Order: sequence, then structure tokens, then C-alpha cells
Amino acid sequence: MSRRTITGFSNPTVKFVRSLRDKKHRKREQRFLAEGLRLLTDARAGGRLPEILLMAQGREAHPLLSDLESAVSAAGGDVIELPVDILAKVTGKDNPQAVAGVFAEWDTGLAQIDRQSAPLWLVAQAMRDPGNLGTMLRTADAVGAGGLILIDDCVDPFSVEAVRASMGAIFTQRLAQARWDEFLPWLRTGAGQLVAASLRDAVPYRGAPYAGPCFVMVGNESRGLPEDYELACDLRVTMPMKGRADSLNAAVAGAVLAYEVLASLES
Repeated sequence: MSRRTITGFSNPTVKFVRSLRDKKHRKREQRFLAEGLRLLTDARAGGRLPEILLMAQGREAHPLLSDLESAVSAAGGDVIELPVDILAKVTGKDNPQAVAGVFAEWDTGLAQIDRQSAPLWLVAQAMRDPGNLGTMLRTADAVGAGGLILIDDCVDPFSVEAVRASMGAIFTQRLAQARWDEFLPWLRTGAGQLVAASLRDAVPYRGAPYAGPCFVMVGNESRGLPEDYELACDLRVTMPMKGRADSLNAAVAGAVLAYEVLASLES
């Protein structure tokens, strides 16, 4: 098993990995950073290994980490041990996880989506918060959805913050990115019901006529969905707001709807 040690901040590999915290460099390199043994174990279970495995010196031994190191080495990856303070600089966290990895991004085109592979899909339009994006990926995993489709100018799903918030779901869920004028024609070429929470000619979300494959769409955190996007939906539903708030967080709304659709399709 080949492992090397880096002890200096000026090392080219350290500089490269640290640069992946910046979207510009991620897009240029088509690489992203994930941290934590759980995330990297989920990645491995999903068939993805890091090209570079970073491990903190003085970490506690763990059989999953040993297995991961062996798998990365066997695949020709780079295994690096480095001091905790350098790992903190790389990840941008004062108390970093004991392990991190550099992964190659994968194809997120709509052509990679098989709509018939799952009865439920989540769709986010112009989502800007990486925490919300990560939460939607976790929701998709929890409800057994096929994945998440990002429409228009969403936050980078491969940012450190979004990957961290996904709790590993970025490696278990299909992920696609498209513009609205690409997504809607693609959706209409086959089966697929587009559903959104709305106040325009909406029916109660409980007991609504959901049909699979169902694409549950939520809009931007502050603006919601554009009117023409809502009008293009096959079904618009409304959720009761019994308190002072007039809306739910976008990711929460997506989760509530996803579980209702799941219950309807399974009944």
C-alpha cells in the first residue's frame, strides 16, 4: 500500500486541493472535495472512489478507513497523510474531519436520467442555498426518489457546503442540471407529471391525484417559482399554513410534498 506524507502548506497538491473550495477552480478541474469517513464510505458504496485520499496524522484507526485506503491504492489513487492544521487549511474548517477526498465530477446532463427508474423525482429551480440543496438530496434518498434535477442558476451541487449538507446523498442520488427550456421539452417527450406547490388554481396537497413518475418542483427560496413555470405544471397543490408564516422553507416544502406523493403512489 503506497502512502506519502506532506508537511508543508506550499506543497502543490495541498494548493490544488485547497483551490477546489473555489467554484472557478472546480469547474476548470472538474474535481470537487468531500470530507468525512461517512461521506467517503457512501461514495465507495455508490461506486465512486476519490482520486486523492487525504488523511490526518494522529487519527484514530478505523476498519472502514483502512478498507477505503486499500481500495484507493488498488485503483491507482493518491493516498496522502498530512498534519491536522494543513487539513484544516484544505477543507476550510477549524476542526476538520480526519479524512477527505478529491473526486472527479460526473455527467449531470438530462440524458443520464431514466425517468422510469423511480416513481418520484425532485426538481429545484434557481435554488441558491447549499444547505437547502443538500437537504433536498437527503430527502430524495430518504423517500427513494430517483434523484434531483436542478433547473436554471442553482448553487453548485459540488461545492464543499452542498456536499457536506447532503450527508453522502450526492453519491447515492442521480443528479442533473438543465435550463428550463431544456428540461420542459425533455419532460414532455415521455411520461412524467410535473407538480408544484402553488396558490394558482391549486388543490389541497392531501389526496391530490398524483401519478408516477412524478416530478415535484420547488422554486427559489425568496421568489418561488416564476408564474409561467407554475402554469406549465400538470398539478398545482397547496399546503395549509395555520400559523403566522405564509410559506415554508423550499427544501422543507419539497420534503412534505415528496412524502405525500410517496404515500399516494404506494397506496
